[in-house]
Amino acid sequence: MDALIYTVASGADRTLRAQQVHANNLANSGTTGFRANLEISTAQPLTNSGYGYDSRHMSQMQASAISTRNGAVSDTGRNLDVALSSNGYLAVQTPDGGEAYTRNGAMELDAQGNLTIGGLPVLGEGGPIVVPENSTLTIGEDGTISVLPPDTVLSAPVDKLKLVKADPADLTKNEAGLVVSRSGDPLPVDATVSVLDRHLENSNVSAVEEMVATMSLTRTFEVQMKLLNASDSMDQAGQRLLSGTSS
Repeated sequence: MDALIYTVASGADRTLRAQQVHANNLANSGTTGFRANLEISTAQPLTNSGYGYDSRHMSQMQASAISTRNGAVSDTGRNLDVALSSNGYLAVQTPDGGEAYTRNGAMELDAQGNLTIGGLPVLGEGGPIVVPENSTLTIGEDGTISVLPPDTVLSAPVDKLKLVKADPADLTKNEAGLVVSRSGDPLPVDATVSVLDRHLENSNVSAVEEMVATMSLTRTFEVQMKLLNASDSMDQAGQRLLSGTSS
């Protein structure tokens, strides 16, 4: 019964953690550019724990992967909104000076002319992007940002959005919910990523799928609790047999 307890207890813990992942996905079903987390678990033998423990296995949850399914794209008509093709990402600067990535293309200009997403500076190929005051801004398909200063007829490029792409297995999310590389190194520019201006990508979360997954996990947790109670009952019965007592 000892081996069963390891499996059931770790499985119940994994189920609770998985429910948190799906609850977070459901809470972000309306978040622009959000990509759902995928919970992954594996069977992990208890190695290096002494003789006999190799027959005991635990369910262990791995670092969450990211869904690469694209969300629906909406036409906003706003010149600072962009949606990205394929599995590309926009680069932003984190408060500690590092890089993170997002599909949320709802950009804003702050009082100093800095281009931001969620308060974080948007990175171009030359660093954080700054737009001259009172300029009209346009964004090309390749991410080139051009501005038209007041009283002029010709626009001029000021920078180019840093557009990146990586193997989904090499990406994870940080505590702020932004995509980062598992290695911690900045991702290189990828010229195959294109931009659709005046559009935004919606969350790729399916509320129906998340609700079904949550209900399935709830049933799984109930079964695990029944197995745990059964294991306890069998353990008590075994102790009575060994002690020669009844009931």
